[in-house]
Amino acid sequence: MVSRPELIGDIGAVSSTSPLASGAAMAVLEQGGNAFDAAVAGGLVLQVVEPHSNGPGGDVAIIAQRSGEENASVICGQGPMPSSADLTHFTGLGLRQIPGSGLLPATVPGAMGAWLRLLADFGRLPLETVADPAIGYATNGYPVMPDTAKAIDALVPLFEDEWASSGKTYLIGGRAPAAGERLTNPDLAAVLRRLVTEARAGSADRNTQIENAGRAFYEGFVAEAIDGFVASTVVLDASGRRHRGLLTGDDLAGWRADVEPALRRDYRGLTVNKPGPWSQGPVFLQQLALLEGDDLSSLAPDSPEYVHLLTEAAKLAFADREAWYGDPATHPGSPLTTLLSAEYNTARRRLIEDRANPSPAPGVLGGRTSEVPTVEPDPVPDWGGDWMGQLQSGMPTVVLRATLDPGDTCALVVADRYGNLVAAVPSGGWLKSSPVVPGLGFPLGTRGQTMWLVEGHPNSVAGGKRPRTTLSPTLVSRDGRPYLAFGTPGGDRQDQWTLETFLAVAEFGADLQQSTEVPLFHTDHFPSSFTPRSRRRETMVAEAGIGSAAVAELRRRGHVVDVVPEMSMGAKACIVSVGRDGFLRAGAGPRGRQAYAVCR
Repeated sequence: MVSRPELIGDIGAVSSTSPLASGAAMAVLEQGGNAFDAAVAGGLVLQVVEPHSNGPGGDVAIIAQRSGEENASVICGQGPMPSSADLTHFTGLGLRQIPGSGLLPATVPGAMGAWLRLLADFGRLPLETVADPAIGYATNGYPVMPDTAKAIDALVPLFEDEWASSGKTYLIGGRAPAAGERLTNPDLAAVLRRLVTEARAGSADRNTQIENAGRAFYEGFVAEAIDGFVASTVVLDASGRRHRGLLTGDDLAGWRADVEPALRRDYRGLTVNKPGPWSQGPVFLQQLALLEGDDLSSLAPDSPEYVHLLTEAAKLAFADREAWYGDPATHPGSPLTTLLSAEYNTARRRLIEDRANPSPAPGVLGGRTSEVPTVEPDPVPDWGGDWMGQLQSGMPTVVLRATLDPGDTCALVVADRYGNLVAAVPSGGWLKSSPVVPGLGFPLGTRGQTMWLVEGHPNSVAGGKRPRTTLSPTLVSRDGRPYLAFGTPGGDRQDQWTLETFLAVAEFGADLQQSTEVPLFHTDHFPSSFTPRSRRRETMVAEAGIGSAAVAELRRRGHVVDVVPEMSMGAKACIVSVGRDGFLRAGAGPRGRQAYAVCR
């Protein structure tokens, strides 16, 4: 039984992880903006109203396709490591992993630059128009979502004892806000207003104004505040020790968001577009390559055969992710052509048998091998208090007491009446990543934690190198035109959960809302991308909706199955489409009761 209908309209379709962001994006569409303008408006609102999941100091991956263009483009909002970040610096501190919080793992904030690039290259409205909703929420306040309230409440002792600037921003009279209570962020409101003011200074040209705002952020007052804070602050982090950060104003000044062609793979008459190997996006395409020889439509999406096949394909693709992915700009040997080739995946497909593979290994490429790093976590002293346990985890897992949803990351997808389509997954710079930068109202992101302190690995730490992120939006075209866009929170699990959503549409004919409500499953076999790099070898996690008979058969096949309640995964799938009939459609996954779709 589907919880709600698929939404259908012809003016615009929006789905995001926040009702406030979805509403802001739709308002921009109704003002005459296109999908890209609307996405920027919604993305800036997400930075204000979902501080436990993203912020201006974080990162974002964006895929956009204009209705008149056959190919999709990717905007990389993943900032690089500071120029002085090298392996010897971290190992010299006695670390085996880069901490998951604090200032050591801070990268150049990429989110704002990526949203500005989307607006400049694809949008048509001025910055002041699309920034207005976010400024309004930061100035006048917004109703705190239940997950945000739980997250802040868990961190009150940390903010009181260590991170006073975060307490000033997120606490009300020294306490956490209650769900539904009004919360403002006057410092962030002032930052956004000043960006708009400096954008308009000296020019009436829209693109010049956007460039001015970028300079104000990356070379002006924002960069100066970040530089001064990092240089003068020693912060308690996930290692249990206090460290100074490496990020400087020069690191920000030397960076701008890149636009690059999307990676593409055809599947069943559709073209699936993903970000490159600086993300985990190619995993989605490789899973499709492994599965395209199977008649999936002859299987039920909750059958043990289907669940087994997708899980084993995921294990093979993720083995290659762990071994081979990294920033292609600094590690040009990333062998994507081979990893996504039909020949390579036909050979890999032969490794999938009726029994679960207990130790799937990466492939050998042209005689070369690469390993899945295994590093023991750094010992952490018992500081007392459960807030230290929250600090040690690199993901924002502050609500695990009440839910299986880790509360990480956002998603935003938009389709417009002109046939344009955009998908974005913003994350990082969340409230437990690092202290709020005084005067700015937001913390820095900690994506550097996803890099390895291992010599020679494609994702080993180096100055100016992008960490391999988990952010992975998807855009699908049909007959050379934008068709589907979707994304979800979920860290390493994003490209397993969204694959199941996509196949529900492509193989089983589900409507968009139905596709978000299929029973979900994933493997946790490989190390998490986040400190402390935990893993559960051979473990599959499945929602109870697949049924007890399927679980029994999967266990007979050798899977270690962890059954969780129905609709309890962290997926908040957001999906929109442009139909051949001219209608726009939208769906929003009901998990967590937070994702929200609007269609008109």
